[in-house]
Amino acid sequence: MHRVAVLALPGVYPFEMGIPRRVFGSAFDRTGAPLYEVVTAGLSAGPVPTAADFSIDVEHGPEVLATAGTVIVPALEPLEPMFTEGRLDDRARTALGYVRPGTRLVSICTGAYVLASAGLLDGRPATNHWHCTAHFQRLFPRVAVDPAVLFVDDGDVLTSAGAAAGIDLCLHIVRRDHGSEIANAVARRCIVPPWRDGGQAQYIEQPVPVRAETSTAPTREWALRHLDEPLNLAALAAHARMSIRTFTRRFRQETGATPGAWLTNQRIDLARHLLETTDLPVERVARCAGFGTSASFRQHLRAATGVGPHSYRRTFHHATVSRRAAAAVTTGADAGASQAKNSAS
Repeated sequence: MHRVAVLALPGVYPFEMGIPRRVFGSAFDRTGAPLYEVVTAGLSAGPVPTAADFSIDVEHGPEVLATAGTVIVPALEPLEPMFTEGRLDDRARTALGYVRPGTRLVSICTGAYVLASAGLLDGRPATNHWHCTAHFQRLFPRVAVDPAVLFVDDGDVLTSAGAAAGIDLCLHIVRRDHGSEIANAVARRCIVPPWRDGGQAQYIEQPVPVRAETSTAPTREWALRHLDEPLNLAALAAHARMSIRTFTRRFRQETGATPGAWLTNQRIDLARHLLETTDLPVERVARCAGFGTSASFRQHLRAATGVGPHSYRRTFHHATVSRRAAAAVTTGADAGASQAKNSAS
C-alpha cells in the first residue's frame, strides 16, 4: 500500500489539510482493499495551530516522512518571514530533510511556498493560487510559474492552485497511479467532477456569468453523445446557434479551455476508459473515441499520458471484462455519453 504523508505546518488550512485523506482514502481496488495509507505529520507530534480558530492534534512527527512514497504540503497562512523573504523555517527545513530521494512531492495552493523555499522547485514549472503568483514569481525567480492553470504535473513534483484544484490534483494522481476507472469511482464517492484537466484556467476575475439560454452547456452535452463523430468548431458553433467567434469566447469563459482542447480531453478520457475496461482492439477504441485513426489516437494518448495504447492497457486493464461492458461500447456514441457525461462541467 502506497503511503501518503501530509505535512501540517503551523498556520495550515484545515480544509486543504483534509483533502488528501478524503481523496486517497476513498481509493480501493476491485477487492475493496485500500490503495493508499494517509498519515499526517507535524514539526513534532502534538497540537498544530491552524489558520482557523482551533488547533489540530497530530499523531506523528516529521520522522514519518521518511516512510512515505508521496509527501503533500497543504496550503497555509502566509507566515513572516518565510513568505516575504523566501526563507524556510529551520524546523520546516529539518522536517523536509526526512523525505527520501525519489519521493513524490505535492503542494496544494500556498504549500508551494514551502517547496520553493527549500529549493525543490528551482528550474521546474509550478503553479499557485492566482492571487499569489506574481508575488511567488518575484520571490522565487528560478521557478517557471504558470499563473493560470489548475495544477502542474512535473513528474515527481506536482503543484496545484487553490483549494478545489487540490482535489483535482489528488484525483489526477490517483488516475496516474491506477487509471481512470478507480479515479472516477473516487470522484463519485467524493461527489466531485472526475476530471478537470490541469491546463484548464483558474477562475480569475470572471465576468458575470452568461445567461443560461446562451450557455454552451447544451452543446457540450450533445458533443459527449457524439464523440465518435468528426466534430469540429463549426459544427459545435452551429449546434449552439452562435457565431464561431462568440461560441469560442463563451466556451472558454465557461470551461477555461478552448473547444478543441476540451474535446480532445473528453476523447482521451473515453479512450482510457475503453482501454481499461474492454478488450476492443486499439483501432476500434480510436474510432469509438473519435480519433479516426489509430496513429492519431496514439499521438494524443502519448501526449496525455506519456505511453501508447498497448502500454496503457497493460498497466490498467482489468483481466475480467463482462461481455455486457464490451457490447455497450460497440456503438461508440452511447459509450461516449455514459462515460464522458460525468466530465462535462
